[in-house]
Amino acid sequence: MELKITNCNNFFKIKGILNRANLELFTNEFSGVFEKLDSVTISIEGVESMDRHGVDAIAKLHQEAVNRNKSLSIIGYGCKDLYNHFKTEAAA
Repeated sequence: MELKITNCNNFFKIKGILNRANLELFTNEFSGVFEKLDSVTISIEGVESMDRHGVDAIAKLHQEAVNRNKSLSIIGYGCKDLYNHFKTEAAA
């Protein structure tokens, strides 16, 4: 399944598979998002799978939010790998 990103104001829904092959779509969609918005919510409920490149892309988006003192919320039960990444990072 291909990647589909929809949004309304500051709420984004990601559906499909987030991997190296479609990372450019994700990067383009969220490029400069924190220049326009103070808070962003991303639903990963529809994410079927995510490789390490997808996890890294969301982690970089999170780091950008932290660096700019903006709010990023990731909601949904989309991907265990992403959950494990942030769980491990918080423990370190």
